[in-house]
Parts: sequence; C-alpha cells; structure tokens
Amino acid sequence: VDEVRITNRKSAAITGSARKIKDNAADWHNMMLRWDRLNEDGFMAAASIVNMRRSCSERSAAAQQFFIASTLFLTTAPCVKTSCVTSFLVSRQAAVVTKMDRLMTSQRGVEDLEAFQFGAEGRKTPLFHSWSTREFGEISQVLLDSFRRELLLKQTILQEVAHTVTSDLCMVFLSGWLHQPFIPTQSRLRLEALLLETGHRPL
Repeated sequence: VDEVRITNRKSAAITGSARKIKDNAADWHNMMLRWDRLNEDGFMAAASIVNMRRSCSERSAAAQQFFIASTLFLTTAPCVKTSCVTSFLVSRQAAVVTKMDRLMTSQRGVEDLEAFQFGAEGRKTPLFHSWSTREFGEISQVLLDSFRRELLLKQTILQEVAHTVTSDLCMVFLSGWLHQPFIPTQSRLRLEALLLETGHRPL
C-alpha cells in the first residue's frame, strides 16, 4: 500500500451506494496505513522489552544479585514504561479494528438497501467497473477477519513477551509481531483491487 494518503472527499460526481462504497474504500486504505504505523511502533516497543530482559539474563548470577539489590527500580521502571507503551499501541490497533467493523456494518447496510431496491439478485449494472455490490462486502469481510485475527495475535504476544524466559521464544514473538502472519500479501492485493475498482487508483 502506498504511503500516499487517500482522502475521503465527497465527490459530487457519484451519489448513493456508489459514493458510500467509494468512501468506505478510502477509509479502508487509511485505516490500514494507521495500523501499519502502530505496528511498527509496537514492534520497536516490544523489541525494547525483549532487549532489556536479555540484557538482564546474560549477567552472571552474582552480578544479577547485585543488580537486583542495588538498581532494581532503575531497570524495572523502563520495562514497565515500555510495556505500557506497547499496551497503549495495541489498544489503538484495537480501536482501528473497531472502526473497520463499523465499515463492515456500513457495507452490509448498502447491500440491504440494494436488495430492497433491486431484489435478491441485486442491480444489473455495476456501480463502478465490474464488481457487484456483494463483492465489495466479500472483500471487506475478508479484510476485517484478517485484522481481527492479527489483533488477537498482538494481544497474546503482549501478554507473553514480558514474561518469556527463553531468548529464542522472545525472538519468535517479535518475528510474529513484525511479519503479521494473519495479514498476508493477499490482503494488500485485495485492498489494491478495491481501490482500483472504486477509482482511487487509475486502471
């Protein structure tokens, strides 16, 4: 997805269902950009937690005892602060998913309206290039499901990473956070297809 923000302008050229779907497509794009920025910040915060824990675990037993006895507050305070930052970022990602859910509700409303106006088969003429109204809903649902699953993964990592004792497992958590297995390349391609169909990208 390009780093160019797609604005949600109310175009006078289109109205009704077409305008609503085009606005929703712009919102999908901008929310995914917001998610990605939060994901990068969250990864840096989670990596800081892991690095602090690894630094402590690599000390000798005697050094650790002295370290704990003399500077406990100085070391735990940054970790607690970083954990709070990570938790805040995940909460912001949860807010993004909530907004995505509202987009899906809006899309269902468009579909219900079209079904009322044109019957179960829907309109015969596409709103834009070739997609039916139902196809916009299918794409939106796939995107929403992907981000819901990814949010659950983030929440699990957030709970586990500060308590994990093995370095290898910490790295697995960080890798999972960074690479976002539930938001594969296909999700980005679906968004691009949505932007192309609605005219936000030139064909």
